[in-house]
Amino acid sequence: MKGKKYKIVSLYSFFPFKENLILDLKKKLLEIENENDFSGLLIFASEGINGTICAEKNVIDFVIDLLNKYAGNRNLNIKVNFSKEKVFKKLKIKIKKEIVTMGVPEINPAENNGTYIDSTDWNKLIKNQNTIVIDTRNNYEVSLGTFQNSLNPNTRTFSEFPKWVDDHLETHLENKQNTNIAMFCTGGIRCEKATSLLKKKGYKNIFHLQGGILQYLDDIPKEKNLFEGECYVFDKRVALDQDLERGSYSICHACGMPISIQDQERKEYRKGIQCHFCIDQFSEDDRKRFEERQKQIDRSKVKNHKIYKD
Repeated sequence: MKGKKYKIVSLYSFFPFKENLILDLKKKLLEIENENDFSGLLIFASEGINGTICAEKNVIDFVIDLLNKYAGNRNLNIKVNFSKEKVFKKLKIKIKKEIVTMGVPEINPAENNGTYIDSTDWNKLIKNQNTIVIDTRNNYEVSLGTFQNSLNPNTRTFSEFPKWVDDHLETHLENKQNTNIAMFCTGGIRCEKATSLLKKKGYKNIFHLQGGILQYLDDIPKEKNLFEGECYVFDKRVALDQDLERGSYSICHACGMPISIQDQERKEYRKGIQCHFCIDQFSEDDRKRFEERQKQIDRSKVKNHKIYKD
């Protein structure tokens, strides 16, 4: 896209990923980072790959080709966006037990999951009176924006979702056999895993939004868009608006919570030091450290601005 140097790709794929291949791929990606302006966050596990990467187009294309080889050319569920600036400081690669942590080892999303629904059919499904819609994201993400009339499980982490299902899902189902259960998340990975969980528990008519909110916003024109608010993303942009441009939220650097323009006007807010979410979370010593860190950040910005002007 004109004037936008960086290509940002969100991706995931469930497939059997052997440990020796994980380590081999990690090594190659770090070598690429060493020689290129390549950043992002990638999570590898025995169940597959998940993450977001950021670089110029030629580097991204090379990395995607490499990931395809290791994933055996399986669908990487790619969502593409563009930015004038880097959205990550550097490349982080994490090796975990799961590419998205649910804590239910007996499910296998690669082999057993719900029915994909593309963006154009999603509106029809969620308008159906016989459908319940579940947002599988964390509560702070839901607070920024969600689909009309969707259920918010009020989870702090995705690993709390199975307990919500056990404790609350039945209360929202008038007819377990005939009700459609439609789930969504940011890019599709959490709702896909959630469908696998529900199928394991015997639920029927399980659907999930292919490509998640990011693909939906890319596909659906504003006049037909049923998503309200902004979509939280796990990079420096914090949230994207309806045009997939950087939204109005920023991050509290003390607690990591997304904060709106209105939140920054509250009396509890001190830039880089505290917000209304974390006012009672930290000690005075912590706040002194945060204050010193913010001073260093501000000094660095002034210095860089001066260099740029000169």
